[in-house]
Amino acid sequence: MTGRLPLAEADARLTAPGEIFELGEANVRGVPTRVWKNAPATLGDILALSRGYGDRVFLVYEDERMTFEEHFRACARLANVLRDQFGVQPGDRVAIAMRNLPEWSVVFWAAAAAGAVVVPLNAWWTGEELRYGLTDSGSRIVFCDPERADRIGSVEGLTVILTRSGPGDPRPRLSDVLDDEPAELPDLEIDTDDDATIFYTSGTTGRPKGALGTHRNICTNPMSLGFVRARTVLRDGPGKDGGPTAYLISVPFFHATGCHSILIANVLAGGKLVMMHRWEPGRALELIERERITVFGGVPSMVMQVLDHPDFATRDISSVKSVGYGGAPAPPDLVRRITAYFPGRAASNGYGLTETSSLSTMNAGADYVAKPDSVGPPVPVVEVKVVDSGGESLPVGEPGELLIKGPHIVRGYWGRPDATAESFVDGWLHNGDIARLDDEGFVYIVDRAKDMLIRGGENIYCVEVETVLYDHPAVSDAAVIGIPHPVLGEEPGAHVQLRPGFEVTEDDLRAHVAAHLAAFKVPVRIWLSPDPLPRSPAGKILKRLLRADRH
Repeated sequence: MTGRLPLAEADARLTAPGEIFELGEANVRGVPTRVWKNAPATLGDILALSRGYGDRVFLVYEDERMTFEEHFRACARLANVLRDQFGVQPGDRVAIAMRNLPEWSVVFWAAAAAGAVVVPLNAWWTGEELRYGLTDSGSRIVFCDPERADRIGSVEGLTVILTRSGPGDPRPRLSDVLDDEPAELPDLEIDTDDDATIFYTSGTTGRPKGALGTHRNICTNPMSLGFVRARTVLRDGPGKDGGPTAYLISVPFFHATGCHSILIANVLAGGKLVMMHRWEPGRALELIERERITVFGGVPSMVMQVLDHPDFATRDISSVKSVGYGGAPAPPDLVRRITAYFPGRAASNGYGLTETSSLSTMNAGADYVAKPDSVGPPVPVVEVKVVDSGGESLPVGEPGELLIKGPHIVRGYWGRPDATAESFVDGWLHNGDIARLDDEGFVYIVDRAKDMLIRGGENIYCVEVETVLYDHPAVSDAAVIGIPHPVLGEEPGAHVQLRPGFEVTEDDLRAHVAAHLAAFKVPVRIWLSPDPLPRSPAGKILKRLLRADRH
């Protein structure tokens, strides 16, 4: 696009003194840190602001609807109940273990407003894993649906409160502790750097660790998302954006993306959230049409499933203004398909982690079309650098470990001082991701360090091979893993999910990769299947399961 405002100039305009995205500086745990000067200080402040949206619909679940005012009043009543009836004090842990339901949001905001540290647990976990999270966090109370309650069983010293229990169930229910009396939020002094949440890492390796986030960490994220939208409009024009948002949420609230980037951002911005009982692309298309959805996405594979669904051509998708995704590598071809199927709509891809309270970088609009293999530049409050094994910064274009600094970096790992000291150094997060930067500061994720293969001394970055596989029209999803070799150490193998209606052989795909990459990067084995690859709730392919099957 010719005549576009340069990135640096757009950033300077939007962050200038007096602007909503003005920058400031704060001392965060002894480290001078750039911050959004006008960011809300606490989650309670965001909840209070949301009341201004009144009777606008906020939550939709099946045929149920809840307005912003109804949501605020339920949160305020429960916050007072937690304080007055259950004796919850600032810093106490209150856990949530349930599927995406309107009650999930009510409990989250109520507990935060009561000064508690909210502990969203993975609803896909087994009973053993749920009990681990509850015990590890020291939670006093858990709100859960009957299915999760049955898995949890009994935990000493833990109060279990149910949502949506069946008739005759004698266990305490959320409806039993709430009444219809008007209530205001508890009058508490909560500091922006007080602890707010414990989100457990996905556990793709080892026991999950609890990432301890503060109010500042979490309240940074909706400001960063708003900044990216404003910058895209400033550089590319308004396009089809603007007006109230209706967001089809396809990822769980217990994940940083679902909570920080979708739930919290829409509470602040007044957007409608439409929840699904479970992910199903045909149902997603039905809801896009029925609820006039303006934004949908998730992880890249979910977007591809919607585009590939046989009902796609027959559903009214004209309301969609934006398609966004993150949480996993996105094939460059996906942005081309979105541009073709949703002309004039904006596509975006972001990069973030549980430890970064979601967003660190985002690639949107014309930038994403021009650089579809990048996750974009960092937002202005975020600093990044790429370093070698000795911690020295590397030149532009050279891959190394990506370090991240900003007001969104969590305080550390709950009860894990050694892991905290290893990963959080002088304000910088060391998470092991391998990346490179271009001359404009755009970030390119090359690979996870633990997923990098070494074949006879040669590094093979899995994402590079996966990207080539994605470019084949028959490939819906791909994961490259290491296959043990007695001489070379390991060789590349690949699991591939095929698109419906396509036929391809293992040799066809090897020839496709060989046409684009060096011979040592070509998978020696490719396992083909029409079935989805195993993924964590965060959308990451569980390569440990694939490796276990092949070792």
